[in-house]
Amino acid sequence: MAKKVVIDPITRIEGHYSIEIEVENGKIKDAWARGDMFRGWEIILKERDPQDAINVTQRICGVCPVAHAMASARALDAAFHIVPPDNGRIIRNLIAAGNLLHSHILHFYNLVALDYVDITAILDYKGNDPTMNNIKEWVKNEVKSGRNTAAAPFLPRYKGDYIKDKDLNLTAINHYVKAFEMARTAQEMIAIWGGKMPHVTGIVPGGVAENVTAEKIASYLYRLRKIKDFIDTCYIPDVTAVAKAYPRWFKIGAGYKNLLAYGIFELNNEGTQTYHIPGAFIDGKLENLDQKNIKEEVFYAKYSSPTGLHPFEGETVPDPNKPNAYTWVKAPRYSSKPMEVGPLARMVITHVSGKRSEVSNLVRDTLKSLGLDVSALFSVLGRHACRALELKIIADEAEKWLLELKPDQPVNTKYEVPKESEGFGLTEAQRGALGHWIKIKDHKIERYQCVVPSTWNCGPRDDKGIRGVIEEALIGTPIADPENPIEAVRVVRSFDPCLACAIHVIDPKTNEIRKFKVA
Repeated sequence: MAKKVVIDPITRIEGHYSIEIEVENGKIKDAWARGDMFRGWEIILKERDPQDAINVTQRICGVCPVAHAMASARALDAAFHIVPPDNGRIIRNLIAAGNLLHSHILHFYNLVALDYVDITAILDYKGNDPTMNNIKEWVKNEVKSGRNTAAAPFLPRYKGDYIKDKDLNLTAINHYVKAFEMARTAQEMIAIWGGKMPHVTGIVPGGVAENVTAEKIASYLYRLRKIKDFIDTCYIPDVTAVAKAYPRWFKIGAGYKNLLAYGIFELNNEGTQTYHIPGAFIDGKLENLDQKNIKEEVFYAKYSSPTGLHPFEGETVPDPNKPNAYTWVKAPRYSSKPMEVGPLARMVITHVSGKRSEVSNLVRDTLKSLGLDVSALFSVLGRHACRALELKIIADEAEKWLLELKPDQPVNTKYEVPKESEGFGLTEAQRGALGHWIKIKDHKIERYQCVVPSTWNCGPRDDKGIRGVIEEALIGTPIADPENPIEAVRVVRSFDPCLACAIHVIDPKTNEIRKFKVA
């Protein structure tokens, strides 16, 4: 007999997300994913000055505001019929690279690692590092007290199959602490060109607001090389160690294997060439990207707006009591298909395109070292591996871009806000494909729609009843103990969900935080 398990909320992600799974014969038979908040940013933007969009949309998320600034700026560039100069384009890339560095490091160490690392291994630490000894004393006191609630997110724990190697656990705990310093360093890199972080002020229509100086180049380079050393000596070795400790997780969480990427890191001012290659990988074949194929369906989402609309015609009409609806996340489709987005999509599409030899070589060498083929990337650990490899690639490329900057050259292009126009901006957030669509009428925003990465990944069934991406990825996942369903959250967290972006003000009467329930 199937047993229903509700995990509410999923912790260590951005925003409020829950899943309901049906477990039968030790595996997940069916799944429903729920975004439990409504926000309505598209409604907020109506009738505002189009120039406000860059600042307003950044407030969608404090983790990936840069990506929203970039998508919005590109949409305005298109609507205003302008392109940034070389410096403006390169600085945008450097800001985006900093945000990527920050997010990927934060995700692996501070959100995901605790699914694999045994924090109680610190009780066997014999060294003299004061930080490690402080953690040891703290964990010892918590374990001794028996309460285990004040020590979140370290305790309480699911009773999972944590890493047994004590030395590996201790190394991971040490790197967990170092990761905070690296995340701060990446934020400083963003602020050099963006003015501040989160919610940068330096990205504007037509380029950026910060001029190029030798001091800023040197300051960014110093921090970049510090992070590059951490990637090479800590991040990639740690991801590799987890991969070797959990080989079966290269066969779990595959999902549909359909991938979508818009491309990021512009190599020309018009934005027609990007470092990461845009495309749609469907049924094992790579197709050219066409944004006209994007539609959002809402049969199971809490909206009464028409279904199947392209974002240029999209509407956000909340309907919290809609029959059959179980989430505030829409169901975007590309050519009627659910598509996974994120580092896995970017790396596989760029690799398959054959246009970036350094990416293809790194992917092949890594898979060979683990005794795997490319199909292993479509998995829980495949997603983590792709993040790590992407971070190394982009950190190396960012240093090259930095040295292309030219002091005393323009950083933006002048413009006028048109009376009527429209435009769209496609880019990649850390979590995947991000698009903004704008229509301008009488110099004001008539319509604004965002289709974000976690809408693609975390969405519900579509109008035909076809599961969303995470829902499908959960199918077949083994659950050793329904009362300790750590396997399910490992699958979900591999996507790095950001529900702050995906959901479109919370009713305090229903904002109940509950532990998972077994029915």
